[in-house]
Amino acid sequence: MEQFRGVGDKATLVKITVLRGNNLRGNKAESILNYVRAEFNGIVLGDSHKLDAAVDQGVDYNFTCSFECSDAAHTLDDMAHKPVILTVIEVLPKEKKQKEEKTAVIGQAIVDLLPLLHDVTVCVPEPLLSGVQLSDSNLLKVTVETAYSVPEVWNPVSGSGPLSSYVAALQVPLTAEKEQVLMFSNGLLKVGGESEPMGRPRKWPLGPLLAPGAQFIPGASMEGEPIEMEDGDLTSIEDRDFRKEAETNKKRVSWDTERRCFLDADGAGEDETQLSFHGVAYVDMAPLLYPGARRVRGAYRLYPFYDSDLLVKVKVASTTAIQGFFRIWCCWGLPSGSGLRHCISMYADSRTYIIIEIALEKSLVPKRSPEELAKRVMELIPPRAPLPRRPAGAERAVQEYQAQIASVAGQVLEQYQQLFGPAFLPGEKPLDPTSQEQRKTKLLGELNYSGKYFAFKEQIKYSVVRIVREKMLRTEAFSDPEQLQAFLSQLYVFLVDEMHVALNKTLSVDAQETQPRPLVDCAQLIHFAKEAQLNGDYQLAAEYYQEQLTRDRSDPAHWFDYGVLYMLTADYQKAEECFHYAVSMEQTHLPSLLMCGILAEMGGRLEEAETFFEGATCVDPANVVAWTLFALAQELLCPGGGLSSSYHLALARLQLLRAEYGSAESSLKEALNDNVWALFGHIHHLTGEFGKAQECYERTLDFVTDATDTHPIYLRLGSIYLQEGEFQRAKTTYLRACKSSPSCLTWLGLGIACYRLGELTEAEDALTEANILNNGNAEVWGYLSLVCLQVSSPVHRNRIHKTLNLQKEAVLREIKALQDHVGFGNPCF
Repeated sequence: MEQFRGVGDKATLVKITVLRGNNLRGNKAESILNYVRAEFNGIVLGDSHKLDAAVDQGVDYNFTCSFECSDAAHTLDDMAHKPVILTVIEVLPKEKKQKEEKTAVIGQAIVDLLPLLHDVTVCVPEPLLSGVQLSDSNLLKVTVETAYSVPEVWNPVSGSGPLSSYVAALQVPLTAEKEQVLMFSNGLLKVGGESEPMGRPRKWPLGPLLAPGAQFIPGASMEGEPIEMEDGDLTSIEDRDFRKEAETNKKRVSWDTERRCFLDADGAGEDETQLSFHGVAYVDMAPLLYPGARRVRGAYRLYPFYDSDLLVKVKVASTTAIQGFFRIWCCWGLPSGSGLRHCISMYADSRTYIIIEIALEKSLVPKRSPEELAKRVMELIPPRAPLPRRPAGAERAVQEYQAQIASVAGQVLEQYQQLFGPAFLPGEKPLDPTSQEQRKTKLLGELNYSGKYFAFKEQIKYSVVRIVREKMLRTEAFSDPEQLQAFLSQLYVFLVDEMHVALNKTLSVDAQETQPRPLVDCAQLIHFAKEAQLNGDYQLAAEYYQEQLTRDRSDPAHWFDYGVLYMLTADYQKAEECFHYAVSMEQTHLPSLLMCGILAEMGGRLEEAETFFEGATCVDPANVVAWTLFALAQELLCPGGGLSSSYHLALARLQLLRAEYGSAESSLKEALNDNVWALFGHIHHLTGEFGKAQECYERTLDFVTDATDTHPIYLRLGSIYLQEGEFQRAKTTYLRACKSSPSCLTWLGLGIACYRLGELTEAEDALTEANILNNGNAEVWGYLSLVCLQVSSPVHRNRIHKTLNLQKEAVLREIKALQDHVGFGNPCF
């Protein structure tokens, strides 16, 4: 790999030539004395000569200036996101007693230098990048659009109030050694009332350096997309009304700024720099690791900034091969003077979110072409030549039967001709019925007398037995006479049909005029096999599938069906052999490709799994299952090899459901993810380690900003607090549960906590809510009885006699003791 120029290497000279200006118009005079000033990267490159130009006429400047592009100054990254600014300046006529020259800006022109990184022959004497360097590098574009539903304390500053500034920032690696914080400053606070227009232009990140109108990037605009197509947060159906309201009527801060970064081939470094901003939004960059993906865009929630959260995010990113700018965090400050404690809650209360787009010029993981994938699948499973069709099983039995019939018919015909002469003479009239019957009787008598009739019968009987076994799939005796009779009738029809075929062939009659009627066709076999499979009779299903394969081994669908049967019996090795055989018969057989991918992943052959899934998406680009499996594979598997954090987390959940607590704990240690603390808590709770469970649950609720499935966390943590006698903390926890996802158990827990705190009115209200949600919960009635006994009013005494099936002895003893104490209620309760 070619390295980029170091500081000591020769720099490349970039020349800018301004040829002509047209349609210039100054302030007053008919003739305009003017010149052009060129600036780049905050440095004035030079001024042209001062020239006179008539109003609305052109002027030839022929002005050339230059700068050197190197690692020391004016870097490739500078050229990627900073334009050359050309300012046309008018020299105003001097007034009386005026000593210094006065000037006025007529206008500005912006020159985007990005094409120099692609088409290097236009403006530089030698390429800025070699072909290899250009191929290995990438261009990152980060666009910060608008933050919606910002906190109410963000108000326009007026008078002598503190200065407010709205800045977004993120950190990216430019090379393996150098990183840079990208700043998006000068956010504009708007009060809302209308939607931001689609197609609005994107701005340069230079802010006040540019004249009005020159701040927009030519040809770059904001292009929205449906919410369901976005990445990020707030994409569910439940969020859409809120999004519509926020993006129309609520206060927002708008940047609409695009920042470009030039990244070399090693731009994926690590850094532990911490940013001391108050708000943070986490952008999941994993979708950019999908083959062919080049863009993520979405709404991302703004959370209070915690060092602990950021460290967890960075650690997760570094262990899942999501390095460098893949662990981007976007942070922005509060208005000056705002306190940290105040900002912790205001983002959650306002549900603030920001629209961010991150795009790459080239995908990080190139998408393989359909031809390349087909070649790779062919290497994994070489195609087989079509098998010659050979009779087997039932087909062979039918052929043997027909051969026996033909043989017997030939011998009978020979016997007939010995008795009566030629059977069929051209032009001879057919025999009358009486003569036919006489000849038939004489022929049968001769066959019986000679013993040939018995020999012929035995000869055919063996073939019939094989047909019954192979063709009609009967190996056991009938227990029902009616079934036996129906079977014999069916068999008789079949044998007669096949006999006609054999006799027609023997007598040189066109056999195509008489077609056999097979008793069990392929579709019936599949139906019988699947029916047996559903009934759990896998042995019978296997017999059907084997018969199916004996008829046609070249149909991939037959092998796929057989493989599915092996999957049901957990014989994964044989299942994989069947699916591989199906793909060898037909390289584009979609169901078999998907199953090959699943079994490859189960066997730890991750690269093979990815190939099969990606190949399936090329076979049928509209297939949802293929894309879903491919996406899951990308999510669960690290692109650099090995298993991702998401994989270990999913495995831990499965092991937890199987009560494999030791294995689940080991998997969680490999899955550095926010949700591991909740799962660790569940493991400790289920194994009776309530102190450790409490620590894990508290950590999840206090520090994990986007914890999922908090309902069981609240219930179990509240239960632990009740056991420990921490009733106030239990009350607070159950209150949070009732707000987020109320249920009978959350209201019951709140009622118990209030009862223990002596807050009887609140306890009764909570228990009544629990009773409304489930009036059959005995524990709810038990605690309602305790409340009634404490209140001791005649209205409440009637509730004590509610029939209960309470199994908690402690509560029953408490009820009985309180009944004895107050002197009413059922002592035998």
